Amino acid sequence: MNHDEIIEKLRNDDHYYGNFGKEYLSNSDISVLLANPLSFKQSSKMTSAFLIGGYFHTAILEPDKLKKYKVIESTTRNTKKYKEISEGELCLLQHEVDMIEIMRDKLFENKICKDLIEHKNNEYEKPGIIELEGNFWKGKGDIINHNEKLIIDLKTTNDVLKFKSSAYRYNYDSQAYIYKNIFGYDFLFIVIDKNTHQIGLFDCSEDFYASGKDKVKKATDVYELFYKTDGFDPKQYFITKTL
Repeated sequence: MNHDEIIEKLRNDDHYYGNFGKEYLSNSDISVLLANPLSFKQSSKMTSAFLIGGYFHTAILEPDKLKKYKVIESTTRNTKKYKEISEGELCLLQHEVDMIEIMRDKLFENKICKDLIEHKNNEYEKPGIIELEGNFWKGKGDIINHNEKLIIDLKTTNDVLKFKSSAYRYNYDSQAYIYKNIFGYDFLFIVIDKNTHQIGLFDCSEDFYASGKDKVKKATDVYELFYKTDGFDPKQYFITKTL
């Protein structure tokens, strides 16, 4: 397949997150490779946090696709009503949807955020690939704003004032580095606090990109050792440190 055919196939979430997409490394692999390489590429269980995050992005970027989510009017996921309607599937609660809709409205009430998100030349959920450190990486940009030459990523947080530190903890630095290489633009985070609804715009310093590059290199070293080194036995792997 040529580059354009690969990108077109990755537009489909079934391919992006399925077997075809798993041929490429991604930023989500970095935390696994650096923390527990033995679990690399193992299927992760859907959580309520991931589900809420997915709905938040869909509500802003692809509202026509919201109907794919099942929403249940229930206080918790432990009620009899929820268990009967969900039939074992992880579903959204109505109060979670209400919370997301408030955050979406707050973002669009802000003129700068609204323009950044809705500019007529924007592209949404755009996939891309790039070769870094000898391996191909994939990424899917929330918003590619060609007018401002920015890759814009939407985040929610429990404390917007602590986002700078959490950005390193959750490997947003490596995400910014990978995506900047894929799409050629600088990276901007639009962040909204789930509790106060304060909005933060966070651009990226050269130090932030450099930290991301370092993580990509370290993750690549682990990947090469575990999955590209002939004769390497992962069962013999252990961590050694001096206390």
